[in-house]
Amino acid sequence: MKTIKGPALFLAQFAGDTAPFDTWDNITKWAGSIGYKGVQVPSWVSGFIDLRKAASSKDYCDELKGVAEANGVQITELSTHLQGQLVAVHPAYDIGFDGFADPSVRGNAQARQEWAVEQVSLALSASKNLGLTAMASFSGALAWPYLYPWPQRPAGLVEMAFDELARRWRPILDHAEDCGVDICYEIHPGEDLHDGVTYEMFLERVGNHARANMLYDPSHYVLQCLDYLDNIDIYKDRIRMFHVKDAEFNPTGRQGVYGGYQPWVNRAGRFRSLGDGQVDFGAVFSKMAANDFDGWAVVEWECCLKHPEDGAREGVEFVKNHIIRVTEKAFDDFADGGTDDAANRRMLGL
Repeated sequence: MKTIKGPALFLAQFAGDTAPFDTWDNITKWAGSIGYKGVQVPSWVSGFIDLRKAASSKDYCDELKGVAEANGVQITELSTHLQGQLVAVHPAYDIGFDGFADPSVRGNAQARQEWAVEQVSLALSASKNLGLTAMASFSGALAWPYLYPWPQRPAGLVEMAFDELARRWRPILDHAEDCGVDICYEIHPGEDLHDGVTYEMFLERVGNHARANMLYDPSHYVLQCLDYLDNIDIYKDRIRMFHVKDAEFNPTGRQGVYGGYQPWVNRAGRFRSLGDGQVDFGAVFSKMAANDFDGWAVVEWECCLKHPEDGAREGVEFVKNHIIRVTEKAFDDFADGGTDDAANRRMLGL
């Protein structure tokens, strides 16, 4: 068994224009000062990382790591959630997702998709230069508008969508193999990879690619009424990244999974700060330890009620208190009477 590393913090929800959230030096100093040991870096935030430069210069990557380490934290992974989303966008979402892209490619779906592929590939090269072995991303979505089958889906529609999704990602996954970096898809509503079944549909189409792995985040499973503990056992060999995020699902006679178009605070399913929701993190961390997960426990703060700085500060102690320092011996070793093959045969009457 292995001990999970942490606590770490995903910086995406904290990036801003004012100190201490505006520069790489400032935000890593802040994260270290409140007790984090690692940070997961949103690769689209230019104030934190020059992605193109990081992909081509190991010296630059060493400088980034040096600043972080001087402030008491390590870089755990890079994130390409926004760029990965743009690898596959259904036309219904063109306007909504256009803001994720560089201004030079907005309004041009093909140019935007090509830009996204390049960005994800650059992040993989940058991850290699940083000495990292995993990168977080979204899969994007072509079939999501057809999630609920009304009207009835035409035969072959979903299969065609997943064939195309796999076609777009396969060259990126091959580049990931060249870099020695796992792509960890966050299994997430709004993505075509939104549960175990859809992940398996994709995995089959990319030839069970060794680099097509998972980012485990129980909060998204709570809101889907999916068994988030069983999921760990099913996909233990593919879970290479872990977001520690809480959620609650409180359906009523008026509202359930779909949320009735309500804002987050009024939905039956809501993201909450750690300890304020319904995720059984004692069981989650136990299963992760039993299954030899040795990556980072990364806090992703999202809460419809609590201030982000309070959530981040509380998250440090929450994760520290849940990480299990795994034992190096069995608890009943004191009663070991010793044995050998001859003794075993006698005990069995052989």
